[in-house]
Amino acid sequence: MITLNFANLMEEVIGKNGLTEREIEDFKPEAQKAFQQLIQRKWKELDFLDLPEQDTLKIKEIARQTVDDSEYFLLLGIGGSALGPRAILEALSPLHNLRRTPRVFIYDNVDPRTIDAILEIIDLKKTTVNVITKSGSTAETVASFMILWEQMQKLYGEEAFKRFIATTDPEKGNLREIVRRYGMSSLEIPPGVGGRYSVLSPVGLLLAEVIGVDSKELLLGARDMRQRCMEEDLWKNPALLLASALYKFGQAGRTIDVIIPYADGLKSFSEWFCQLWSESLGKLGLGLTPYPSVGTTDQHSQLQLWMEGPEDKVVLFIRVEDYGVDRKIPIVFEDMDGLNYLSGHSLSELIKAEEESSELALAKAGRPNARITVPSVDAYHLGQLFMFFEIVTAFTGFMLGINPFNQPGVEEGKHFTYGMMGKKGFEERRKEVEASRERKICWTL
Repeated sequence: MITLNFANLMEEVIGKNGLTEREIEDFKPEAQKAFQQLIQRKWKELDFLDLPEQDTLKIKEIARQTVDDSEYFLLLGIGGSALGPRAILEALSPLHNLRRTPRVFIYDNVDPRTIDAILEIIDLKKTTVNVITKSGSTAETVASFMILWEQMQKLYGEEAFKRFIATTDPEKGNLREIVRRYGMSSLEIPPGVGGRYSVLSPVGLLLAEVIGVDSKELLLGARDMRQRCMEEDLWKNPALLLASALYKFGQAGRTIDVIIPYADGLKSFSEWFCQLWSESLGKLGLGLTPYPSVGTTDQHSQLQLWMEGPEDKVVLFIRVEDYGVDRKIPIVFEDMDGLNYLSGHSLSELIKAEEESSELALAKAGRPNARITVPSVDAYHLGQLFMFFEIVTAFTGFMLGINPFNQPGVEEGKHFTYGMMGKKGFEERRKEVEASRERKICWTL
């Protein structure tokens, strides 16, 4: 089970910048309100809590078929539909394409150079395409799907649909209509599960199975963490405690939350967290800003700012106890004092020392930080991390008094895009864009 050590958030350890036990005690009524919203399922979108109980039989069956007849697996999605699968891929099968098949490509943008490069590499005759959009109308995903559909039609004609798997809403949307029209293979995203909370749905689980990861292990970890976070006592509930602390620090002006896992494979996890945190909490002039990093790399590029820059950050370390493998540092250059101290130690010793040293340095400088310890980077514990941060995010949104499940600002941008691309019903948005262009002409150098 992953654990939370919050000592370096407390005044007793870091001094006046920390929280006191009394402050946390006094916040209990507010924390309890947030807890009750979760327990009583005040929001339909809390259905992500039910994902550990889903039936994975169809996911496993489609994954087996994909592995049997494909050398390439191309995932089309954006936002949670790509960030979650990529976090699974990089955490659980690092350097996958150099070691295993099907080789996996995730196309989550509409940069034409990227799709062109992918199409040069893959053999479409040996490719399965997984297109993921819950709404069925996400412009970027639909555009890339249309390109791949045309390419597959050239190769397979009326049989092109057999090379696609749609992951979308069970009943509605353009992609569901295409599934019905052509008999395309499909998986369902539960209606009450939003995109950024969907990694433990077929959105992430199909890719997991394709790369050889047992999706049941991800769900088992998520289930155990969900149970851990159902504890009513604030002092015994790690998700509620961390949410309360980050909320309190945010109210005091520490509105930037740095997440720094000490594992290359968890770098994409930190990017997944950034969408979850920013899109869920940034509303009505409120919110907390996520900041993705990876240790030890960013000790050499960003730690200086965290140590002596503006006092507006809380740093969340993710420590890995067992990397599964290790390398000894050999006994060489024995006559050089600047190097020989490393001899005989291991890389895992060094990376853990770097992580703990950064914690201590920040604490000594009075900069709040906390440590989440992961026993190992495997499916079970990754499932725990996903569920833990999703619950922390929901709690924090409830404390802020906002809806942590919608994204009205994102929708506004989408509507302007629809207008610019000529979608019916959005003509007025196109006019707004054109007027904006006129206003900005004289400011261009």
